[in-house]
Amino acid sequence: MTEVSGAIRFILNDEEISLSDVKPDTTLLDWLRLERRLRGSKEGCAEGDCGACTVLVGRLMGDEIIYDSVTACIRFVGSLHGTHVVTVEHLRGENGHLHPVQQAMVDEHGSQCGFCTPGFVMSLYGLWMRDPDPSQGAIEKALQGNLCRCTGYAPIIRAGKAISSYGSPQGDPLWAERIALKGKIKAITDGTRVELGEGADRIIVPASLDDFAAVYEANPTATIVAGATDVGLWVTKFMRTIGPVIFIGHLQELRRIAENASEVRFYAGVSYSEALPVIAATFPDMAELWSRIAGEQIRNMGTIGGNIANGSPIGDTPPPFIALGAKLHLRRGEHRREIKLEDYFLAYGKQDRQPGEFVESVTIPLLPAGEKFACYKISKRREEDISALCGAFRVFVSDAGMVGMARIAFGGMAATPKRARAVEAALVGKAWTMETVEAAIAAFAEDYQPISDMRASADYRLLAAQNLLRRFFLETTGQGQRLKREVA
Repeated sequence: MTEVSGAIRFILNDEEISLSDVKPDTTLLDWLRLERRLRGSKEGCAEGDCGACTVLVGRLMGDEIIYDSVTACIRFVGSLHGTHVVTVEHLRGENGHLHPVQQAMVDEHGSQCGFCTPGFVMSLYGLWMRDPDPSQGAIEKALQGNLCRCTGYAPIIRAGKAISSYGSPQGDPLWAERIALKGKIKAITDGTRVELGEGADRIIVPASLDDFAAVYEANPTATIVAGATDVGLWVTKFMRTIGPVIFIGHLQELRRIAENASEVRFYAGVSYSEALPVIAATFPDMAELWSRIAGEQIRNMGTIGGNIANGSPIGDTPPPFIALGAKLHLRRGEHRREIKLEDYFLAYGKQDRQPGEFVESVTIPLLPAGEKFACYKISKRREEDISALCGAFRVFVSDAGMVGMARIAFGGMAATPKRARAVEAALVGKAWTMETVEAAIAAFAEDYQPISDMRASADYRLLAAQNLLRRFFLETTGQGQRLKREVA
């Protein structure tokens, strides 16, 4: 029988915290500022976009503590069990001096009004610990989720390049603290389930994947929270009650990636950041899309399973996964079943998931040799923006130039992520030519009746989808690169 504890326990900077009275919707930012008076972390957007509240959260992976930058405004305190939370107040240099990140920001004039500065400092700190000599591209990627209205970013990027001239990660006090911290975190994550509160105030932190399956089967109306990148906004923007809550972001069994010669299997708790190396290696045509999913902090928090499970029509992962023929693995208690990912989405807000059943993993077949594949994201901003539409295209063209197979899927074009079956049928069996593509364009109106909203009009969405098929054809026939050079 699983042992049960009545407290959320974690390390805050250099202090061990034990909380037995915390609400499911208490955010880390509110707790830091209101309860602990640690006010370096600021509230800017309260939706994980601006990065002013960035902190580091470390978790034990194997025998190492891995630190991720996260947005504290949508991270719930209940999800912190067994972690090390580092705020800007904990940064310090040797002999009473500023930390190298702070000194670099001062010397390179990386701060003006100062409101966003602590978030930038923490994002740069997280990058510096992973990569003491980052490229400008790596710095820009690490700062995608940090917004500044004053500096124009150039001084901050110069500061990111200069940090190691003031010291090395090995000389950082946190580096030395890790040995002692590993023992403390191991003692906290001792295989017990955490339960506290009652009714809508109830929090459950399962001890294992099997424990989660049993708990959710017994409590099918509970809200599952992994990365909180969606549920966090339910609280901060819509003022919804989310309890009781089952927090699962700590479950290592759900953070696995299994690969073989024919497919890749991502378990539901794998974050976008954790998945990126595998995506880049096995599905390189998806890598650009991946780097445009939100900012670094959200990619560190958000999970593949969550992006699928919530059934959003504008989720970025379902269209390419559907085009690749992904299979979804669902679990309820000890019972497991497998369905095609495209069959999971039934209608807006409705998925093929029974009470007490959850997404355990998704399996994606590798792209067979000779097939062509690409995915495209259309958004108002290139970086850190929600898709107006997202399209994925996959075709097989024979040596004779005939289309033998076509799979096209879109998000943002219907109430669910959906295949363009009429367009596919108009392509298959035809020569892979622009004439065939132009003839198939009209079939988009049979597949999709998009809506107009704040992100795009219906006409724009339909025209963009048609143009993406044209683009895919040009790129797969080599004309796209020529077109790019002519435009340049």
